[in-house]
Amino acid sequence: MQTTYFEGKEYRDDDFSLSFTSGEYEECVFVGCKFAGVDLRDTVFSECAFERCDFSNAQLVNTSFRDVEFSDCKLLGLRFDKCNAFLLTFCFINCQLDFSSFYGLKLKQTTFKSCKMHEVEFVEVDLTASTFDECDLLHAVFDGANLEKVDFRTARNFSIDPERNQIKKAKFSLPTVTGLLDKYDISVK
Repeated sequence: MQTTYFEGKEYRDDDFSLSFTSGEYEECVFVGCKFAGVDLRDTVFSECAFERCDFSNAQLVNTSFRDVEFSDCKLLGLRFDKCNAFLLTFCFINCQLDFSSFYGLKLKQTTFKSCKMHEVEFVEVDLTASTFDECDLLHAVFDGANLEKVDFRTARNFSIDPERNQIKKAKFSLPTVTGLLDKYDISVK
């Protein structure tokens, strides 16, 4: 089976929920496109940019994201853990990632900037040297995660159990550092 290849194309306001061609997209730009509920199985996105796109509940089985940037995107309920892990690299700027899962992925040096990440799953994830800049992590789950050197200084609403995650040299700031004490159900004034 021959793979369809797209290079350097720009897509604006396309509704891919009506029709999507699986294949390999390299250095493509997607602006205001709808991928909500789309089956992106076996699709490869290399060095692509997504701006103001809606990926809510898209199917990501064996989908490849290689050096991809999402900005101002809606990424609700995505199972990034189903993606092809080979060369998986992306960054998220001003995105909504509520109810998404990154279970078991290696996401070293990943940038999350100004993102809403309610109830996101970071179980057994390697986030070494990643950054959560101005992110809202309300009810996000960190369990068995490698959070070494992760920058949480401007993140808020996180709850991390230092006994269940590796946090050596992670960066925190006052008063949000109290998120490390939540499991003890104590009051810090």
